Amino acid sequence: MTITKVERPRLAFHRTKGTGPTVVFLPGYGSDMTGSKALALEAWAAANGRGFVRFDYGGCGRSEGAFEDQTLADWRDDVLNALDQLVTGPAILVGSSLGGWLMLLVARDHPAKVAALVGVAPAPDFTDWGFTTEDKLALLSEGRLERPSPYGPAPTVYTRAFWQSGEANRLMAGVIAVDCPVRLLQGMADAEVPYNRTVRLAELIRSADVQVSLIKDGDHRLSRESDIAQLIQAIEDVTPAL
Repeated sequence: MTITKVERPRLAFHRTKGTGPTVVFLPGYGSDMTGSKALALEAWAAANGRGFVRFDYGGCGRSEGAFEDQTLADWRDDVLNALDQLVTGPAILVGSSLGGWLMLLVARDHPAKVAALVGVAPAPDFTDWGFTTEDKLALLSEGRLERPSPYGPAPTVYTRAFWQSGEANRLMAGVIAVDCPVRLLQGMADAEVPYNRTVRLAELIRSADVQVSLIKDGDHRLSRESDIAQLIQAIEDVTPAL
């Protein structure tokens, strides 16, 4: 199935019908809806009669569009389109890495669409702290940057347009006006997102109902069986209070 929206590529998705609030999974940078966390949550949702949606951003996975044409704001708009067309009522957004940045932007700017947030190694503002000065200069002068990927043979590509869009949508300069329940899972052995950034993120989110779970031996993916069990527990934890 695909979502069609004027001015954005057609997005591939899978939807599991069930009771709400619907859980919507937002993948990380360069990832797609076939990752282990997305599939594990889909199986959990089907077994428990919960509504669930997983989808690919434009230019990713099975969705239309070219990856290098996309920006952070484009993928934020893809999340909004998915919520508008696939979900009835406020959703629980589960954002992994980049998806954690997108969920915060949506919750801040469209609070009526969001019942709760669950972040897995959320990476807001990584266009700032995740790049060296040399990286940023290369992006500005050459228009793209390649890095070796720890997850496969193909390099990870970043573009000037994506980086500039990220810089225009940074969140962590002050209080983040999000008031719904928030749960954040973070590995302390994460080589990509320093765990102290997630602790700082919890401090900046305005909601009083924010909890951080630090997993001492957890990596960036947090996709082990024990990690996914904690993720499901976090989703269940925010559901009764809605």
